[in-house]
Amino acid sequence: MNYQEAYDLLIERGTALQNLVSDDNLLSRLNQGKPPLPGEVTAILLALKIVFEELQNQTNLDRNLGLALHLLAFESQRLFEAGRSAGVSWPPLLKEDLQRIAASVASIFADEWRV
Repeated sequence: MNYQEAYDLLIERGTALQNLVSDDNLLSRLNQGKPPLPGEVTAILLALKIVFEELQNQTNLDRNLGLALHLLAFESQRLFEAGRSAGVSWPPLLKEDLQRIAASVASIFADEWRV
């Protein structure tokens, strides 16, 4: 995966609820009380690492990317907690996966890999 592919993946996945692009992505599935598709979290984490490496030491961040990153980090955890409160039985490691996504996003903003 190159930077443009990683960027596109993060924009698509991060803004999925706003743009109603597909039901088969992380945020849409969490919103429906369903776990992510196999490989979805891994693809997002890989894309986050690639974007971090490309943007390292840059002082500006594209607004669309910033929104997508924020939504991936914030909405995924909010939807996870809402599902848990509603009695959804999530996969055992999903909470940790979502925390890794949030930590990766924080790393991009901080310009220091913290995962």
